[in-house]
Amino acid sequence: MTPSRPAAEASPRATKRRPRGAVRDGLVAAGLELARSGGPDAVVLREATRIVGVVPNAAYRHFANRDELLAAVCSAAIGELADRMANGVASVPGRFGDPAAAGERLRAIGAAYFAFARDEPGLFAVAFALPQQHTYPIPDGTADPDRSPLGQLRSALDELVEAGVLDPKRRPGLEYPIWSTVHGMAVLAGQGPLRDVPEAERRQLEERTLAMIRETLR
Repeated sequence: MTPSRPAAEASPRATKRRPRGAVRDGLVAAGLELARSGGPDAVVLREATRIVGVVPNAAYRHFANRDELLAAVCSAAIGELADRMANGVASVPGRFGDPAAAGERLRAIGAAYFAFARDEPGLFAVAFALPQQHTYPIPDGTADPDRSPLGQLRSALDELVEAGVLDPKRRPGLEYPIWSTVHGMAVLAGQGPLRDVPEAERRQLEERTLAMIRETLR
């Protein structure tokens, strides 16, 4: 009688069941890596499934189409940007409401934004590839607007009001021209006519942009 084979040999196709949500998380992670190297156009469902090691049909249990995967990758990229900004703010010493510290925290937000655009051009592009509420996803599936890039900018400006640096009458809506200024410089330097300027000159342009914003708040 032929001896029975171990279960693993008897069922070579048998694989360990993936934890619930692991495939979806894996597809988003794969989408991030695709975006990192190729921007939004590189985020393709079939390629993501190949990276994760599942059949293409498995992706449709989690994403109805490529646009849904792109939206999830977009949110994840925004989360990475938000983390960088939060880390920059946390690195600034000084109590809340201290004028000097409040100004440095605003600068740290802008500097982190520029650094993300410079270091991760693919993720920066995918982060803003779709029109959406730029909120930061947290593990329970909800969103924390105060943790988003825009939310952190708003908090920094509110602190400047609290510190007596910024006139409260000038505060409403001020986050939008500041955001557009920083974002515009990041796009010009990364994808526009300034993309070929030397690195040192690009850093100088970024610093001048942040200094100009600081001056307009006084």
